[in-house]
Amino acid sequence: MQRVDCLKSVYAELEDCLVVTIMGAVAAELQSIGHRPNFFYLEHAMGLASSTGLGLALCLPEEKVVVLDGDGSLLMNLGSLSTMARYKPRNLVHIVFDNESLLSVGGFPTATSAGTDLEGIAQACGIPRSTTVRCLEDFTVAVSEALGADELSTIIAKVEATGPRVYVTDLTMLENRLEFSRCVRDRASRRAPEQPR
Repeated sequence: MQRVDCLKSVYAELEDCLVVTIMGAVAAELQSIGHRPNFFYLEHAMGLASSTGLGLALCLPEEKVVVLDGDGSLLMNLGSLSTMARYKPRNLVHIVFDNESLLSVGGFPTATSAGTDLEGIAQACGIPRSTTVRCLEDFTVAVSEALGADELSTIIAKVEATGPRVYVTDLTMLENRLEFSRCVRDRASRRAPEQPR
C-alpha cells in the first residue's frame, strides 16, 4: 500500500487531533492533501516525532495526539517506545509507516528490511495496543479503532518505498511552529473551565 493513500484514508479523522509528523515524505504528502493548523511538521529532527508526541500527550491529556512516524525515524530513537510504555498516555496514537528504507535521504535499507519487528518491540516494551497492517482497509480500521480507544496504541503500517516527486513544502518551519502553538493554546483555553468573575 502507498503511504499517501493511508494518509488520505484517515485525513478527516485527523481534524480533531494534534498531529506530529517526521520530516521528508510524510510531511510533504500530508501537506499535499491539505495543511491544517493542528499539524506540526517536525523538520530537521529525525527520530524525535515520537518523543514530541509523547510530551504533548502527557501535557494535554484531553487532546488526542497522533504521531506519524517512519521506520528509520523510530529506529533512531527506539527508546521512545519504552518511554511511551512507561507512561502509557491513553490519548496517544503512534503510527509508523514502515517502508524498510530511509526513503527521504536516499533509500538506504533500514533494519526492518532484515527482519527487525517493530510491532514485536512495541509489545515487548509494554505498549498495550500494537498491530501491524499491510492493506489499506486494515490500516483504516486500525486507526479508527485506536482513535476511539482510551489506550496507548502503536500501528505499524507496511508501505511501499515510494514517495512524493519532491520533498518541498510551502510552509516555513517558523510559521508552522507559531501556528501550531497558537492552535494548542486555543484548544487548551476552550477546554479550560470558565473562571468565576
